[in-house]
Amino acid sequence: MLVSAGRNDTISASLESIRASRHEFSEHPHPMRKSLLVGSPWRVMALFAVPLLIGNVVQQMYQVTDAFIVGRTLGVDSLAAVGSTGSLLFLLLGFAWGMTSGFAIPTAQAFGAGDAAAVRRSVAAGTTLTAAASVVLTGLSLALTGPALRLLDTPPELIGEATTFATISFAGAAATMFFNFLSAIIRAIGDSRTPLVFLALCCGLNAGLVVLLVGALGWGVGGAAAATVVSQLISVALCLAYIKRRVPALHIGRADFVAARDELDVHLRIGLPMGFQASIIAIGSLTVQLRLNELGADAVAAYTTGSRVDGLAVAFLGSIGLAASTFVAQNHGAGRPDRIRAGVTQAVWLSVAVSVLLGIVLVTWGSDIVALFVGPGEDQVVDMAAELLTVNGLTYSALGILFVLRGALQGLGRTLVPTITGVVELAMRVGAAVVLGSMFGYAGIVWGNPLAWLGSAVVLVPAYLRARRSLGEPAADVVVVDGPADGSMVMEVVVPQPHTAPDEAPDGGPARATASRRMRVRVRRRGTVRPGGRRAQRARRSTTAP
Repeated sequence: MLVSAGRNDTISASLESIRASRHEFSEHPHPMRKSLLVGSPWRVMALFAVPLLIGNVVQQMYQVTDAFIVGRTLGVDSLAAVGSTGSLLFLLLGFAWGMTSGFAIPTAQAFGAGDAAAVRRSVAAGTTLTAAASVVLTGLSLALTGPALRLLDTPPELIGEATTFATISFAGAAATMFFNFLSAIIRAIGDSRTPLVFLALCCGLNAGLVVLLVGALGWGVGGAAAATVVSQLISVALCLAYIKRRVPALHIGRADFVAARDELDVHLRIGLPMGFQASIIAIGSLTVQLRLNELGADAVAAYTTGSRVDGLAVAFLGSIGLAASTFVAQNHGAGRPDRIRAGVTQAVWLSVAVSVLLGIVLVTWGSDIVALFVGPGEDQVVDMAAELLTVNGLTYSALGILFVLRGALQGLGRTLVPTITGVVELAMRVGAAVVLGSMFGYAGIVWGNPLAWLGSAVVLVPAYLRARRSLGEPAADVVVVDGPADGSMVMEVVVPQPHTAPDEAPDGGPARATASRRMRVRVRRRGTVRPGGRRAQRARRSTTAP
């Protein structure tokens, strides 16, 4: 909890202010328990990232299961038809995912500030924009599905089933968007576990419905697409029921929608660039795919297989980046620039450490991992895929830094530079595919990812350093309360120490340069406050420059 208080001798009086400022949250048992405003930054981010990582793995496993069922039941052509729509679906639905994630950033900022009314307005604004975007994207995608598949040179024997699968998938775009949005706002209040539960349920339902609709009822690839839409609709209903029953902080009414009209532009300024960023990455993937098609089946198979393994590794780093974004958003709303600086630094080191471990695994055992996917007799494919994993594994540190700094800037509401880095990634990948691909073949294309990561990191690092310097200092007399405000607890207190003139120094010595010190205080049940013991104070006290 955060609140403005007086000097350290009036901390006890500030408890009433704490209760007043948190009344709308504290009267409900759930919301504040999942705040990212207290605790060791790297630890709370790591714990927050674990469910995100598991969710990414679950989603990857679902895609493998779905492809297995379609391929085994309907044949290779049907599987190829579904696969041929992947880039197109990612182009539009990836935009939707990025945009709805951006809509939740103001929610996290408002939650960090302890402003319950602002949280509701943000949820109402995001709901309105998600509904409008669903209508627009559904109409556009249904109208453009056929022409887009022909533009991508989809083989004539696949065009029929590919059109069916894409049409049904796009018809259910609203379910996808609202599931992503509801998951994002639940994560915005610090809860990454509940979205994981609903994602696991969604994937389980999807797999079961694919078996039923494709296998038992014989609906073909249309059944596979319908299974995804239905499972996401059920997951949306479950999310709404959970929010209604367990998360009063996210309850909205008609008045919130009216009040949110003035905040639509704020959400669009964050959501649209994040959506465009995802689409830009998808365009780069399309360009790479076109170049791979020219190099032959082995190149396509090697890159596809290597990318699946690489995707699992990237999921680790992406989860840390998303955790950093939510962490920064909440602490930005709470006015804790000191915590943001420390948290982002710790997140960078955590991401680099994970990057090194992942790189060692893929460089050392990449060939063995790939061999599990392609089976015996495909040595050339294994070697080419291992080359991809080796090049990527050696440069994961750049990707880890990119994810954290991009997430930090997005959490601060600064989306221009992250969007520019998306353009840089596109340029690097297209350049590698077109220029290096023509000069060095498959090896040139493989270097597209590292060049994209390094180029984006070059832009992000100075941009974050500028943002870091502009954050300023914590609000005066910030008191952080880690625990209930109605019983015995320990508080972490940042107490400003004004500059002392030389002639005012009690011991006649030089003026003190300290601006603040951190100490622990213990609150008794009667409301009195006393500092912790000397040993505790020495352990917790820190001095910062003015």
